[in-house]
Amino acid sequence: MTNKKAALKPHKLSVVFCWHMHQPFYRDAESGHYALPWVYLHAMKDYTDMAAILEQVPGARAVVNFVPSLTAQIQDYATHISAWLKHGDDLPDPLLNALANQGGDFSVEQRDWLLEACFRLNHNRNLHRYPAFNRLWHLAEECRNHEGLRFLGNNYFTDLVTWYHLAWLGETVRNTHFIARRLIEKERDFTPQDRRDLITLIGNLLNDVPARYKKLAENGRIEISTTPYAHPIIPLQLDFKAALESVPDAEIPTRPYPGGKERAQNHIDLAKRKHAEVFGHPARGCWPAEGAVSQKTVEMLGNSGFDWCATGEGVLHQSLGYNLREHSGGKDLYHPWKTGNKGNITCFFRDDHLSDLIGFDYQSWGNADAVANFIHELAGIHHRTQGEIAPVVSIIMDGENAWEHFPENGLPFLTALYQAISEHKDFELTTFSDYLSQHHKQPTLKRMAAGSWVYGNLSTWIGDAAKTRGWELLIDAKLAFDAAKASGKLSLERLQAAEEQLRICEGSDWCWWFGDYNPGAAVRDFDNLYRSHLRKLYHLIGQVTPNNVEKPISAGGGDAEGGGAMRRGN
Repeated sequence: MTNKKAALKPHKLSVVFCWHMHQPFYRDAESGHYALPWVYLHAMKDYTDMAAILEQVPGARAVVNFVPSLTAQIQDYATHISAWLKHGDDLPDPLLNALANQGGDFSVEQRDWLLEACFRLNHNRNLHRYPAFNRLWHLAEECRNHEGLRFLGNNYFTDLVTWYHLAWLGETVRNTHFIARRLIEKERDFTPQDRRDLITLIGNLLNDVPARYKKLAENGRIEISTTPYAHPIIPLQLDFKAALESVPDAEIPTRPYPGGKERAQNHIDLAKRKHAEVFGHPARGCWPAEGAVSQKTVEMLGNSGFDWCATGEGVLHQSLGYNLREHSGGKDLYHPWKTGNKGNITCFFRDDHLSDLIGFDYQSWGNADAVANFIHELAGIHHRTQGEIAPVVSIIMDGENAWEHFPENGLPFLTALYQAISEHKDFELTTFSDYLSQHHKQPTLKRMAAGSWVYGNLSTWIGDAAKTRGWELLIDAKLAFDAAKASGKLSLERLQAAEEQLRICEGSDWCWWFGDYNPGAAVRDFDNLYRSHLRKLYHLIGQVTPNNVEKPISAGGGDAEGGGAMRRGN
């Protein structure tokens, strides 16, 4: 009787937001410059705004997951900008170099490139809202239609690259920072000093990102978790046959990945070390890249000392063998499960419906309606879990790509959402580690199925001809690396550089983009960069790059939702 009453005692629903911050290594392996600017652009917008919201809303709490490949690049950008400001050193990014260009003397090729690069943002949310930026867009379109691009002067291009960076600033920065406000109000004819001031602001924002999140963690506002170093898909490193568990007819390589377990452990160990160096404390939790797990993967994570990991609800469907939402009201989704080797790690499972509402649907709603709907959804879960002792709902999603589709970079929406949940009598915002410190007993999952947060399977990274070819090229490069290492002819410095380059090639993002459902321009960019990284690896080990590395892997041509940078979980 006592136990029954305890089980039915009114409870608060624990709510955990886990924001996954990730970018792959964009630095071109041959030129040394960043091929794509997304690290610093997201840092000055999304990572900055997210920190500000967490600082400003008293009851806000969350888990923020930083991938070491991202933090390393943020620090690299900040260091180079500081050196440029002090000594005039080269900036590692062509867009930043264009912003730093003193007189606006750009070649014809540079002008064509700027006309493409400086309009790569959400036009409705972050271009047309600014009359001066909108004017530049319409002027370019008019000149294109009448073959008049050659008549655009130097001032046009310096204003264009300035406005592109102003539009990518975080909403909290545009609203409050003197330099941002001054330049936005000036609108045009930006001087070299104006642009230097803007680069200084960007450098300060990048430099502040790790420190702000470290302080939030020290103040108990957030938990910072990590991901294996370069974001590899560990289940596939361990065994390509893991893909067949949920997609039996998936096309997979005929050869295993050489030394896959050793490589996976290398990414895990390096992530733990880098995380402690940047944030000053060890990570208790791990979001494996793309939430990709298998039984062997969670055992490795548990044996590596992590208290918790997380993945998508589709993996739990597969692991339990039944549809959670059709079975007992989905209650099994709203508590974590012990897993790994003898239950030595706890796994939380993403609520796909709630996470995807934020990631894809609420961007077109009014903020008040979206927040009210989310509270209604939580109330339904709270009602359905009244008989549970400690229910928890996990909202796990991309922390950077959704917000450009919201009005004002999602600032009003996310601020109001945090406030509504933190002030609600039935809900409690928390973190995964704080939840586990209060609730030790959890049921044990007999076996973790192989899958990810995307559709509960691994088809985003393997299974068709293009993705399989990406893996085959990596297998060949890894075998060449192993042979060069075994020869003993590589210097220690050369070997260490090659090992780092191999880690970069093992990242998940390359195969993510291969596929005809993704936009052609994005597929081209990532295809080229992946093969550039492979060429650099061969160069470092003193081998001639095979001819097949020179052939494009995938053409793309589709129109994936959200530009392909995110996927729905279900």
